[in-house]
Formats: sequence, C-alpha cells, structure tokens
Amino acid sequence: MKTQTSLLNTDTRKDGPVGSTCAVRDQRETEGSIFTSIAQQPFFAGFKPSHLQILSDSAMRTQFHMGQQILEKGDPANRFYVILKGRVSLETADEYGRVHQVHELSPGDALGWSWAFPPYYWHFDAYAKEPTEAIFFYGTRLREVCEWNHDFGYELMKRMAEVVIGRLQATRKHWIEERSAM
Repeated sequence: MKTQTSLLNTDTRKDGPVGSTCAVRDQRETEGSIFTSIAQQPFFAGFKPSHLQILSDSAMRTQFHMGQQILEKGDPANRFYVILKGRVSLETADEYGRVHQVHELSPGDALGWSWAFPPYYWHFDAYAKEPTEAIFFYGTRLREVCEWNHDFGYELMKRMAEVVIGRLQATRKHWIEERSAM
C-alpha cells in the first residue's frame, strides 16, 4: 500500500477493518517502516524480501481500544492482523448464550485465518483485552496474489495452516478443561 496523503484519522472502507476504528498511515510513515515492522514479526520469519514487499503493499497499522470488538462471528472475513502490542481474546458463545474465551493472543500472534479458507466468514468473536496495536493485512488482496504467485501463496498458507492448527488445539484444550470441571 502506498503512503496515505489523506489527513483522515479513520478508515472504514468495506475492505478495511469494518466496525473498528483504524489508524491510517500518515505522511510521516514510510513504506520502509511497515516493511521493517512486518519483517521483524516471527510469523513472517523466512519470507523472501519480495514476499515481504507484497505484504507491505497490502498492510497498514491499526489500533484498538480496550474492549473494542475486532472480529464478529458470521461476518465476512476479508483481513487478518499480526498483534504488535496488547492482548486479544477469541471468544464464542454456547447455546445458552454464555461466552467462553477460546484463546488469548499476544504480541507476535496472527489474528484471523478465515479470510484464507472458504466460506470466508469469521468463526469467532475477537475483542481487545487492553489497548492493542496491530498490522492490518487486506486478506482479499493477498488471496488474489496467492492465486498467481504460488511461491508466495505456499509460504503464507503454511503459516495460516499453523494458525488453524493452533486454534483447533486451543479449542480442544478448552473443551477438555471445561468438561473436567463439570
């Protein structure tokens, strides 16, 4: 993504973080700084510089206030985040409306895998447990790149598959703990 020249403080476009306040890069932030931030994330370790550039072109920084909803179960999934600072709670409700925390994310963790796999809808709710900073990635754009740049797509999908497996394991652990407490 090219540096924004707008003086707007929020971005609520349909392909942006719907329902959230998202800080848009201002004129002072260079493309190199988002590139560097992405390159420093363990999630992207081993990515080629050209792949990091693809990510940088589809990324921007964002912030969430404590308690702010980031993802809503059932909404279209068109993005993902890498947490830089703060904590995020992944939650789901049972048939009685009781909310259960499935997983807690912290700096370095990826939030959101549903953008990568059909039917492209969120499976959990996500809330900022404290003021949170993250890198926002336009998942729909990256999905398109994956279709024609298979090398990039393979590297990104390997990491997304790790996220899915981690969430499944966390959900299983949570389920076992709850069943044991009964």
